[in-house]
Amino acid sequence: MALTIPFDNSYARLPDRFFVRQAPVPVRAPRLVMLNGPLAAELGLDAGALAAEGLEMLAGNRLPEGAEPLAQAYAGHQFGGFVPQLGDGRAILLGEVVAPDGRRFDLQLKGAGRTAFSRMGDGRAWLGPVLREYVVSEAMHALGIPTTRALAAVTTGEDVIREAILPGAVLTRVAASHIRVGTFQFFAARRDTEALRLLADHAITRHYPQADGPLDLLRAVIAAQARLVAQWMGVGFIHGVMNTDNTAISGETIDFGPCAFMDGYHPDTVFSSIDAYGRYAFARQADIAAWNLAQLASALLPLIDPDEERAIARATEAIRAFPALFREEWLSVFRPKIGLATPEDGDAELIHRLLDLMAAERADFTNTFRGFAEGQAGAALKNRAGFEAWAMDWRARLGHEAATQTVLAERMRAANPAFIPRNHRVEQVIAAAVAGDFAPFERLVGITARPFDDQPGNAGFRAPPEAHEIVRRTFCGT
Repeated sequence: MALTIPFDNSYARLPDRFFVRQAPVPVRAPRLVMLNGPLAAELGLDAGALAAEGLEMLAGNRLPEGAEPLAQAYAGHQFGGFVPQLGDGRAILLGEVVAPDGRRFDLQLKGAGRTAFSRMGDGRAWLGPVLREYVVSEAMHALGIPTTRALAAVTTGEDVIREAILPGAVLTRVAASHIRVGTFQFFAARRDTEALRLLADHAITRHYPQADGPLDLLRAVIAAQARLVAQWMGVGFIHGVMNTDNTAISGETIDFGPCAFMDGYHPDTVFSSIDAYGRYAFARQADIAAWNLAQLASALLPLIDPDEERAIARATEAIRAFPALFREEWLSVFRPKIGLATPEDGDAELIHRLLDLMAAERADFTNTFRGFAEGQAGAALKNRAGFEAWAMDWRARLGHEAATQTVLAERMRAANPAFIPRNHRVEQVIAAAVAGDFAPFERLVGITARPFDDQPGNAGFRAPPEAHEIVRRTFCGT
């Protein structure tokens, strides 16, 4: 291939028990749906070459020079139950790209065919989950939230059988890495301390070079997850399947299966079709993050201290720091949403009182907060008396801010997006694409790439769904 990709595959240099070397399975008739030109430029790749001769690579039909394709091994707690071997059942890591600014990224194909970890699966993806991940992950990036990203989506010209016969597709995903809490659990379950040490050293070198050993690595991951989940909460995002195999130690959002952005706000909101008991409800995400981090701590115990009791004590101390870290990160996200910059003791109570008003009538999360940025605070709420009582305290609190009205408005505008990939819009673009029309998908990607802009011509995309458009359940991509 003429396309040049600057691969430097550090994960592939780890021992063979970390992965299975596996080439993608070719597809019949690949067709490019969308290529992410700005991301390609960030990676130092030629977008034109990718769209032309690179199409065969993006589909898994041809390997570029320097690629070392592999399926990564990992374990994981899924809805609280431990599975000692999961692994990449439909994803192939082509290799790692070193961008012009020196940052290192994984280049992975999702839907690339069966691997040693596929179990009973076919290793393929259908078009719907590929487009959903493209839209939502790029929207998350535009919102300033750490996330894996979509470099390209291609159709395969082949059918995938799920509940129906559906068009197949492959997503090219870019990530800081695909190392998960479940990767550490994989080796801990096998009492493979040597592999744990190699993995910890690799993770420190790659993500947290300032960390002084495994305990410091744990603390760094705890801090990163506290920041990440707080940012999710600030935009009404529900991951939907916060298993330990979907918890990236880099602090990026990973795996966009049964995820969703809330329309009407309520803390108990669940979208995942498989989350019957609300384990991963919106308001439980911080608790689940702490639980997942405790599993990482357990896996790291042999590296933290050779004395098990001392190791447990040190790891426990690190995990117990999470709630306070999360509270501070949550406040740092929500304060500017109502115009606050300087911290005061009553801020959390003030914000929660507003959220309680919103929950009582399931007010639209995004539009309620955007109203603050547009001089229409409370316009989305029907309980006028309740809001005005709250607003008296809010205005008094704003009086403590040494900022002009213009500065306050700019602060709130930067914290409150106007556009999110609303669930019904995502479903609409998937339905259109399955019917052969990708124009709605392209439009939604363009709109959500500018979430804080007014975009008068796209005002309809700010509207909550009509009753017949409401999406109550989302589904795993497998």
